[in-house]
Amino acid sequence: MKTSTDRILTTHTGSLPRSKALSAMLVKREQRKPFDRDAFAAEIASNMDANLRRQADAGVDIGNDGETPRVGFSTYPTERMKGFGGESRRKPTLDTIKYPGFADFMRRQIGVSDDLAKVWNAPQCVDALSYDENLTEAKEESQLFREASARTGVKFVENFMSAASPGIVSATMLLSPSNPVYKTDEDYVMAIARELKKEYDYIVSQGYVLQLDAPDLAMERVIMFGDQPLNVFLDSVDLHIAAMNVALADIPRDRVRLHVCYGNWNGPHQDDPDLADLLPHLYKANVGALSIPFGNPRHEHEIGVFKKLPPPDGMVIIPGVIDVTTNYLEHPELVANRICATVDSVGDRERVIAGTDCGFGTFASYEFIAEDIVWAKLGTLVEGARVATKRLWG
Repeated sequence: MKTSTDRILTTHTGSLPRSKALSAMLVKREQRKPFDRDAFAAEIASNMDANLRRQADAGVDIGNDGETPRVGFSTYPTERMKGFGGESRRKPTLDTIKYPGFADFMRRQIGVSDDLAKVWNAPQCVDALSYDENLTEAKEESQLFREASARTGVKFVENFMSAASPGIVSATMLLSPSNPVYKTDEDYVMAIARELKKEYDYIVSQGYVLQLDAPDLAMERVIMFGDQPLNVFLDSVDLHIAAMNVALADIPRDRVRLHVCYGNWNGPHQDDPDLADLLPHLYKANVGALSIPFGNPRHEHEIGVFKKLPPPDGMVIIPGVIDVTTNYLEHPELVANRICATVDSVGDRERVIAGTDCGFGTFASYEFIAEDIVWAKLGTLVEGARVATKRLWG
């Protein structure tokens, strides 16, 4: 994994904008509705080319394929694994329970339609899980990324590819009470880990840094565990990290980065857990880097927590210094302030890479930021990193 040896490197969290046409076809594929497969393939190639070029134009150092072929960062495994069916019914967030006016606002903003990706009503786990033994879609995505890189000539300092963590899969695609194979959440999440290990191993074998997306390690405090004590939630965090480590058993720590966040919505987030409560648990993950959001008004004050709870030796910190839920364009000086504050807290400029709070298109059809603002935000991320570099290296 590259580190900021002579300047602050930049990256992002994975998902980037999709065209309306591509989003519509991804949703149709998820819903098993007919769609034009030739047009679908052409739209994926066009979108991926554009995403690579725009990352490069912005100056991003460590880039990816934008998760272009995926309907959602956490739900795409239902298209790669057998054992899912029916429909999950996730609990509402504490935000929407405590602030019904906000809940109504979000419904109006997102809309109510059959043409939306399954976010709160994804399938359940109804039978034994089995990942496609040929790794068909994982291989296709890797090949699409290579082909787009060749067509565009874009070469990042390093390439990464994201994947859903076992915990976010179990929290999104709930275990059916009638599942004949898995009787407990522990059985279920460990089974997910064993199956996803195949995807993780393949991604790393292709030369990518693996990013595990695990918002469950913070976000589920206000969803699944919103009515339970903190210690019960933290027990689930430990279980999910144990499952993650099972899936990472054959991958070097320095080839994995872990993204943890509080949920990618522009809400009050008043009940988000404190980072100080989470870090001792997150540090148990066998990963080389930790991506945490600080580019928002609820968590920016926590940047200094690393002074009291320093990361394990060698662990890189990727602070989110760009908010991905508002169309405010951060000033480069503010971005630099956040980067330098993280360096001061971690105590080592080489172990800090500037990133974003979360993805810009976590699900097809669920975008909160205008596409042109997305690229402007990545541009100001890079510009802010240059300002921080001048401060830190002179």
